[in-house]
Amino acid sequence: MSDASEPATHVLVRVWLPDRPGALGLVASRIGAVDGDIVGIDVLERGDNVAVDEFAVLLRKEIALDLLVREIEEVDGASVEEVRTIDHFPDPRLDALASAHTLCAATSVGELHTTLVDQTRGEFAADWCALLRRATLLASSGEATPDPSVLEALAAGTAASPRVADGTTGPDDLAVASLPDHRAALLVGREGRAFRRRERLQLVAMAGIADRTWALLT
Repeated sequence: MSDASEPATHVLVRVWLPDRPGALGLVASRIGAVDGDIVGIDVLERGDNVAVDEFAVLLRKEIALDLLVREIEEVDGASVEEVRTIDHFPDPRLDALASAHTLCAATSVGELHTTLVDQTRGEFAADWCALLRRATLLASSGEATPDPSVLEALAAGTAASPRVADGTTGPDDLAVASLPDHRAALLVGREGRAFRRRERLQLVAMAGIADRTWALLT
């Protein structure tokens, strides 16, 4: 266990691991073997005998990330999807509540739209976020936001699949949620980091809060 006074790197590690008793403990043991302190575990997705978990790890500065990855992948069936350093660890549950509070505090429809795309992009560490109503772009955040015509095609394509619409699945680099009362769609894009089911369901919840707040403001 590393000394709390030592400089440490904040690391998020997404791991595919077999959904069987003891697998999580084995991964935790491997992280501890390189003197990593696990400060949080977020279950992002569970499927057919496999789980995707994200570990928040404090790692001593001199420990290389590739060493951490190699240790984790010593566990039979475990595979590291992504490892990245960040400034501070997020708290998904608290962040979601803070976003909901911010949305509900909007005093106009325009403010709500802007707040929604900004909050969503920040919360999901995304490249871009857009709110689309039919073919009209109501608000966007991020320089990489696609053109409205592309967004319209993406929204139409994902809406055709019930499993995508309810947040069960979707393209790795895109998550979409509908605001049904206003026939609008919230789209968020992120390259290099696949959206997982827990994140998609969180987006659906945010869109529902925004949809209701929109109705109250009008």
